[in-house]
Amino acid sequence: MDPPAFRLARLPVLDDLAFRRVHAALPEARLVGGCVRDAVVGVPNADLDLATPRVPEDVMAALRAAGIVAVPTGLAHGTVTAVVDGRPVEITTLRRDVSTDGRHATIAFTTDWREDAARRDFTINAMSMDAEGRVWDWFGGREDLARGVVRFVGDPATRLAEDYLRALRFFRFHARYGRGAPDAAALAAIRAAVPGLAILSVERVWSELKRILVAPDPRDAVRLMAETGVLAAVLPEAVARGRLDALVAAGAPADPLLRLATLCPGADVERLAARLKLSGAEAATLAGLAEPAPEGDERAWRAALASRGPEALTGATWLAEAEGRPGDWGALRAWIAATPRPVFPLRGADVLAEGVAPGPRVGAILGALERRWTEAGCRDDAETVRRWLRETVAATDA
Repeated sequence: MDPPAFRLARLPVLDDLAFRRVHAALPEARLVGGCVRDAVVGVPNADLDLATPRVPEDVMAALRAAGIVAVPTGLAHGTVTAVVDGRPVEITTLRRDVSTDGRHATIAFTTDWREDAARRDFTINAMSMDAEGRVWDWFGGREDLARGVVRFVGDPATRLAEDYLRALRFFRFHARYGRGAPDAAALAAIRAAVPGLAILSVERVWSELKRILVAPDPRDAVRLMAETGVLAAVLPEAVARGRLDALVAAGAPADPLLRLATLCPGADVERLAARLKLSGAEAATLAGLAEPAPEGDERAWRAALASRGPEALTGATWLAEAEGRPGDWGALRAWIAATPRPVFPLRGADVLAEGVAPGPRVGAILGALERRWTEAGCRDDAETVRRWLRETVAATDA
């Protein structure tokens, strides 16, 4: 076995209680993947992923002997999840690929750490670290992190043909770790692999898009996605990269739905949400962002605040600023933050309490009063609106 390439100083992840308990049960196991990558660059990573030469059945037996809950989350692929005080720790048997279909692999177990590392996607994700901070780095991941370059392990075309999702993962990691010119061989292979993206599930595509868009500054990654043809393949509605540039430059929060709405002006929101299979909450948020910021005086803004809520209305100000609409958007965001959301004070029970029989008339009265309340600037207090209710009931009864 090759010796460790380097050793890191004592790290918080090595003192993590969940890691220490699992490692005590599996002393040969090493940390792998993102937690090692982020330990090298000195940023926190809450995920704990370990690898071991032991087969899954032996892993489960060792964990249970140590009093640790062991869940067989993916035995066919060598994965067991240990649960320590409610926290999951994923443990995978060292593997090599036997065959792949562009998304999933048939694997065989191995005891060779380098062979397992060679099947991983990028050099920065192919390192492993033991409990003493010794890091095995066969493919130059540490150097690539220092240079700000995301580079495939081995031949980029081969890695992509094994799993086309790696094209999107490339841009996700470039958005987070990339600096300067990207790896030319990687971009050329991704450009050639664009037709293979069609086999990916939309759920996985949206999962990766979210991770790209939530990066502190995804502009360069999105630009490269457009230049390679990836953006048109997975998000053809994204026609406004200039607006995204302006949004990020303005200091808007790194919210993926806000950035999605910025990239896709004029898109059919319902169709886009259905195509990407957004959750109900995500679809509702995107629909709220699609409604433009109001024009007019404070009454219009109070009405919008009442109907749309502060988050959607704040998002609309960022979108307006990104598209270059004139306005003191910073001051408006401050006003939204300082202003309690107006809430219409009546419910159906209030109308019934005035002697109105259950039925369509209740809704009609509530609707008329809420419109009056909105037109008045959503300011009138509950007692005033109840007086309106009594007057309305009396007038309609007469």
